[in-house]
Amino acid sequence: MAKRSADASEKELEAIKNGERPMEVDGEEPGLEFEDEYEDEFESEDEILEAGVDGRPDEEREAEERGNAMEVDSTGIFLPNRNKLSAGETLSPDLSTYEMLHALEAPWPCLSCDTVKDNLGSDRKTYPATVYAVAGTQAARGKEKENQLMVMKMSSLSRQEREEEDDDGDDSDDEMSEAILESKSIPMTSCTNRIRTFQSPADGLSKPATTLTASMTESGQVLIHDITPHLTAFDVPGTVIAPAQNKPVCTIRAHKANEGYALDWSPLIPEGKLVTGDCTGKIFTTTRTQGGGFVTDTTPFTGHNGSIEELQWSPTEKNVWASASSDGTVKIWDARSKSRKPAVSVQVSKTDVNVLSWSHQTSHLLATGADDGEWAVWDLRQWRPSTSMSKDPKPTPVANFTFHKEQITSVEWHPTDDSIVLVCAGDNTLTLWDLAVELDDEESRDTAGVQDVPPQLLFVHYMEQIKEAHWHPQIPGTILATGGSGFNVFKTISV
Repeated sequence: MAKRSADASEKELEAIKNGERPMEVDGEEPGLEFEDEYEDEFESEDEILEAGVDGRPDEEREAEERGNAMEVDSTGIFLPNRNKLSAGETLSPDLSTYEMLHALEAPWPCLSCDTVKDNLGSDRKTYPATVYAVAGTQAARGKEKENQLMVMKMSSLSRQEREEEDDDGDDSDDEMSEAILESKSIPMTSCTNRIRTFQSPADGLSKPATTLTASMTESGQVLIHDITPHLTAFDVPGTVIAPAQNKPVCTIRAHKANEGYALDWSPLIPEGKLVTGDCTGKIFTTTRTQGGGFVTDTTPFTGHNGSIEELQWSPTEKNVWASASSDGTVKIWDARSKSRKPAVSVQVSKTDVNVLSWSHQTSHLLATGADDGEWAVWDLRQWRPSTSMSKDPKPTPVANFTFHKEQITSVEWHPTDDSIVLVCAGDNTLTLWDLAVELDDEESRDTAGVQDVPPQLLFVHYMEQIKEAHWHPQIPGTILATGGSGFNVFKTISV
């Protein structure tokens, strides 16, 4: 740093103004003083450059910068379940990774949701998109009477804006618009723990197609509603929903006052068959009759030593379903069994098994998610029938992952790709996985610095208090998720 006295020569000042180097000055010249901030510390210019702009070695300065900055993975990517935000920082998605992303608010959080098949066609890829769905609310304590079953139409779901246009220059179908959420409310007096839809086909003119929902409630009752008129009201102007159409067509009381979380409709029985489970470990089946009524078999299936957390019918065997329980086991059942005991029982976790999903493309593959954050894929061909003389075995999973550090709350196979799985967890993330990914030796070296991030991990989506998610059956790659803030509908560019 140079300091000049007020009596510096005019000639020298003029030279400086003209961009010329200042005249060489003896260190003894009065009025001129030179202070070297690196004096006695660095002997050469190279050492100064190596030390960095503030005089400290690069390593020391960079270490401090890393400490003050937002913690990130070694890849430079922020992972919500691994890293923390610094004070004043907020998290926002990288919109370039989404083909579509919309957030829609609900009056109360919903623990469960499901998609509804529509008449708009399959394999839809045009925008704006439309999604029909159902969800059950979880109103605050003391406000249980505000609970409702929401029948929803989500429309004007546009594609994310892109800087470049399509090859033909026509991007008219990509125009951004405000997403619209329309809802028909069915009053409920209890929180809905799980909701699933079922559609029966039309049978000539005498029996039109109907869409049913089954809601497993906190009170222990299972309520079945016919939401066909509610869906019609979205698209047929002037449709009036009578008060009687908001009442359940059947109330299943077999579970008595025992709360439950598990139920599923059989995909292979056209008239409709439902399996339900409660926190005492009891499982009941309910069948729809030819006349449209429902009959529940009051003799339960038993065998679990804990709460039934999830039930799902086999995609290929109409009398078979699987159950997941807080006792750490998954059991396979046959509805024709006179003993009402499981045919197969396997210990898959030391903690609660919260969810499971049966692959619709490869029916011997079953995915499970547990309370310790682990999710796994099992080959049912390796499972052996239970015997009274042996304890529940634990076969080796085909694949298992511990990327999530909180409980797994939802898992579901892609409807048309048996290598893609979505997983939701209590760490506020939804992850997408490609089980077909295998690294060769060179790729393994390239990813050696990426700690605790499996190569099969495709995508991480952040959503506060996310509970459940489903692939849309008619819009490839589109996901509907429910959480504490409402609903997310999105599609990534990676799937």
